[in-house]
Amino acid sequence: MTDAAVTGSPAADAGRLPGRWSVWWLPRGLHPGAWWLWALGLATAASHTTNPLPLALLVAVAGLVVVRRRGDAPWALAFRMYVWLGVVIVAMRVVFRIVFGGGQGEHILVRLPEIPLPAWAAGIRLFGPVAVEQILGGFYDGLRLATMLICLGAANALANPKRLLKAVPGALYAVGTAVVVALSVAPQLVESVLRVRRARRLRGATGRGMRALRGIALPVLADALDRSLALAAAMDSRGYGRTASVAAGQRTVTGGLVLGGLVGVCAGTYGLLDSAGPGYPGLPMLLAGLAAAVTGMLLAGRRVRRSRYRPDRWHPAELIVAGCGVAAAALTMLAGSVDPELLYPPVSPLTWPQLTPLMLLAVGVAAAPAWLAPPPPVVRVHRPPAVDPPVPVPKTPADGERVATTQSPGDRR
Repeated sequence: MTDAAVTGSPAADAGRLPGRWSVWWLPRGLHPGAWWLWALGLATAASHTTNPLPLALLVAVAGLVVVRRRGDAPWALAFRMYVWLGVVIVAMRVVFRIVFGGGQGEHILVRLPEIPLPAWAAGIRLFGPVAVEQILGGFYDGLRLATMLICLGAANALANPKRLLKAVPGALYAVGTAVVVALSVAPQLVESVLRVRRARRLRGATGRGMRALRGIALPVLADALDRSLALAAAMDSRGYGRTASVAAGQRTVTGGLVLGGLVGVCAGTYGLLDSAGPGYPGLPMLLAGLAAAVTGMLLAGRRVRRSRYRPDRWHPAELIVAGCGVAAAALTMLAGSVDPELLYPPVSPLTWPQLTPLMLLAVGVAAAPAWLAPPPPVVRVHRPPAVDPPVPVPKTPADGERVATTQSPGDRR
């Protein structure tokens, strides 16, 4: 039976859809830039609110998209680690608010013994009364930071870092290589830990605590060292670091354009954000700085000698996924300009957080890639064909050898 005949498979769904929709739903890996733009849009939306309701919905959206659209690659297993890291961040922010005070409140939960500090540490308090307001303040801030981290972890679990390296401009290939290697560390560590734990279970190891940690940490470190050596050998064999000869004048012009462009971007951004001074020079300086920096990057990319095999193209699915992230961020900013009190609920006095239609619309748009993005390609493990059991061959007696036969009493007559 072929894959097209299997009910519920992507190939079967593609066969039932007419026209271009069949091509749309073919399993393929989405461009990593689209996933990163979508995740950055969600992180931007999370950074513009401390309301726990939309933050929790954004975390749920990130988890939904990861579950529905991640593949079976090693980096797809790293999302759980980011979720646990987010939980640790929230707990640490709450603990810091309890230990270092963080503000007074009217609703006291418990009174801890306060540690007196010298006069030069005025304004800092260790322990003392713990109020509901300061715990909620730490929880809101920690949840916002954790949501941003989880959104970026979703992109790390969905995007292929090797394909992301291909999309880096030629002038930034060295920086792109370092970033891709850094992003691949967490997924590879998760894969190594899972493999070592599986091997320990097969060997019957039941140690816990520090003994189990030593048994897992040493093989994981050895595996990381082997991966580093293999990566260095592969990069050296592919000619990483090889540059073409460029005239000294062109090198000077390229450096001047990049440096001047960065200065223009900084000055233009400051001019736009500074409310005290005139804002009209900010935008022209920002645009001029961006143009100079991009020109310098293009000129610097000529020094890099590398070949491209099947360059990644942006299809409508990539544009839709990236647009969903940008739209979610824009809707959240619009909701903040319309009703900022709901995006930043006060903790004193205590108020119940609420949702607005714009927030719900932003969350719904952010969740759209779970159904609009094409399914990822899944590597199927094919079982070997069944082999018929061997037919027993009767043993031929040698010369002079009697064959033992079983006779019934009736056969001896």
